[in-house]
Amino acid sequence: MNSLTEENYLKALFHLKKEDNTITVNELSKYLDIKMPSVNSMMKKFAQKEWVVVQNYKPIVLTRLGLKEAAIIVRKHRLTEMFLVEKMGFGWENVHKIAEQLEHIHSEAFFDKMDELLNYPKIDPHGEPIPDKDGNVIHQHLKKLSECKEGKTYELVSVTVDTEDFLNFLNNRKISLGISIKINKIEKFDQSITVDIAGKEINLSKMVCDKLLVKV
Repeated sequence: MNSLTEENYLKALFHLKKEDNTITVNELSKYLDIKMPSVNSMMKKFAQKEWVVVQNYKPIVLTRLGLKEAAIIVRKHRLTEMFLVEKMGFGWENVHKIAEQLEHIHSEAFFDKMDELLNYPKIDPHGEPIPDKDGNVIHQHLKKLSECKEGKTYELVSVTVDTEDFLNFLNNRKISLGISIKINKIEKFDQSITVDIAGKEINLSKMVCDKLLVKV
């Protein structure tokens, strides 16, 4: 049985990994706000469990076994978020912190039943894919709104940040998953975007648009 600390490291590895499954110790240290010597010590422990490959002066490599272990933690987190929204009526802005507590429950049957009650969802309330029981994750072909073209209309399907402040910012502007967003104008100076949502014009900064993912 993995410890809470190990599971938090695994989840961090999942979120930080690049396409080749590599992560630097420095990235992991900054993300978790843990000093480098402690991170190095934990990675040596993970290497003994064959979750990562550690070599001097090279990035950490997350192994297939490590990726599965990490994906299971993420699966529990995202299933919990979906359950809180769909079955308990929580807003998408209120579920992240609760899910961070429940993701450490070790009962597989508990999350299997949750999955069944939700009719086996593929994405969470923020549009992020839910890994399956084997740790596989569906690949979504998405693009940042900030990378899209003027005059085109797109469907918002995911957000890359699930903090309460950011989601409340979207709530206040009636921005939610599934809506159509038409790009009316892109400012050359700061790349802010004027969009049309349900007939209402809104100006969004590039920082916000970087966090909104739309269908390609």
